[in-house]
Amino acid sequence: MTMKYKGYEAIVEFDDEAEIFHGEVINLRDVITFQGDSVKELKQAFHDSVDDYLEFCQERGEEPEKPFSGKLMLRINPELHKIIAIKAKKEGQSLNSWIEKCLCMYVP
Repeated sequence: MTMKYKGYEAIVEFDDEAEIFHGEVINLRDVITFQGDSVKELKQAFHDSVDDYLEFCQERGEEPEKPFSGKLMLRINPELHKIIAIKAKKEGQSLNSWIEKCLCMYVP
């Protein structure tokens, strides 16, 4: 199950042994977790955790990490890099545009 709040997305699981819901924000590198005994409590804890994160960043004078900036660091084999760069150039596209087009073919 997933939940969304202020652009942040979290996955939620139920721990049958502890009889508690717990979740984690998945669309940023910083760690935001939360838990609750009921769905209502879980939802409130999620909102509170995101709000606490944003407040913490503000207090430190830091920009909070934005969920998925659109920048993707990728390391690949240098020979593959050369091949796809040439292919993109032949098709009149930037390497970024060409890779995005290829990735879109595999995502529903």
